[in-house]
Amino acid sequence: MTQGAVEQSFRFGNTELPPDARDAARKAKRLAWLTIAFLVTAVTLVYLVMGSSQAMKAAWAEDLLSFIPPIAFLVALRVTGRVPSEKHPYGYHRSVGIGHLVAATALLTMGAFLVFDSVSGLLAGEHPPVGLIVVLGHEIWSGWLMVIVLAYTCVPAVLLGRAKMPLAEQLHDRVLHADADMNKADWMTGVGGIVGVLGIGVGLWWADSAAALFISASILHDGVKNLRSAVAALMDARATTVDGSEPHPLGGAIDETLRGLEWVGSAASRVRDQGHVFHVEAFVVARDGMPTQEQLQQAWDAVTDLDWKVEDLVVVPVDELPEELLPGLRRHP
Repeated sequence: MTQGAVEQSFRFGNTELPPDARDAARKAKRLAWLTIAFLVTAVTLVYLVMGSSQAMKAAWAEDLLSFIPPIAFLVALRVTGRVPSEKHPYGYHRSVGIGHLVAATALLTMGAFLVFDSVSGLLAGEHPPVGLIVVLGHEIWSGWLMVIVLAYTCVPAVLLGRAKMPLAEQLHDRVLHADADMNKADWMTGVGGIVGVLGIGVGLWWADSAAALFISASILHDGVKNLRSAVAALMDARATTVDGSEPHPLGGAIDETLRGLEWVGSAASRVRDQGHVFHVEAFVVARDGMPTQEQLQQAWDAVTDLDWKVEDLVVVPVDELPEELLPGLRRHP
C-alpha cells in the first residue's frame, strides 16, 4: 500500500485528521485486527470443549457475535475515508451508524433467541452431562477444561476493551465504543459460565441453564442499549457523547464561540451527528443589520477551528432565532 493510500484510510471524508486523532485511528485499527485474531482462538477453544453445556453454548454464541463490531468498525473506517461525491454530497459518514445498527440488531436477535432457549432448558429440567476425558493418558473431568477455556477468554477481552474505550471517545466512533463496551463486560460472561460449569460439578443441574440465561440476558441488554443509540443517531437526534449519555459539549462550545463575536447579538445552533463528524446549522442575529461577508467568514473560521469534528457548517443570519427550528430555546433562552 502506498503512503497516499495509508493517509486516505485515516481521513473522514474531506476532514484531514490531526496527528493525535490519526494516531488514535491507527491504534484502533490494530486493536480491531488483534480482537479478531483473539476471537478466532476463543471461538475455536470454546467449541472444542463446550459439550452439551448450555452456558458454554451461550458463551460460544457471544464470542461469535463479538466478531461483528470489529469487522463493522474496519469496514466503516474504510468507507468513511471516501470523499463526498455527486451522489453522496454529504460523504459516507453514516456508514458508522449503519455498522452500529447492524451490530445492535444481531445482538438483539441472538440475545432474544438465547434467552428463550435458556428458559426452555431451565423449565424442561435438562441435565447436561459433563463426563470424563482422557488427556495425555490421564482421565480428568471435562468441566475443568471448560473452566480453563472460559478463564482464557476473560482477560484478553477486558484488556482490549479498556484499550479501545479512550480511542472510541477520541474518534467519536460508536461502533468502536460498542465493541469496547462488550469486551469490557466479557469477564461477566466468563465468570457466569464458570459458575454454571462448577455448579454442574457439585450436582446443581439447574446452574448450567441459569448461567446460560445470565449470559443471554447480557447479550440481549447490549443489543437493546446499542439499538436504541443507533436508531436515535440515524434519526438525527441531538448530537451526544459517544456513549449517548449526555449532549455533546461541542454543541455548547459552538454557541458560546458565536456569541463571543463582537458583531453577534445572539446565536444558537443545531448539531447533527453524521458518524465521526458533525454537521452544524448555526443561526446568528447580528447587532447591526445584515452581517458582511467578512463577518460570516469570521464566524465560520471560529467554529471550524474549535474541533476537527466540525466538518460542515452553515451560518444563517436571521432577524430573530427561529424557535420552530431550535426547540431547545424554550428551555435555554
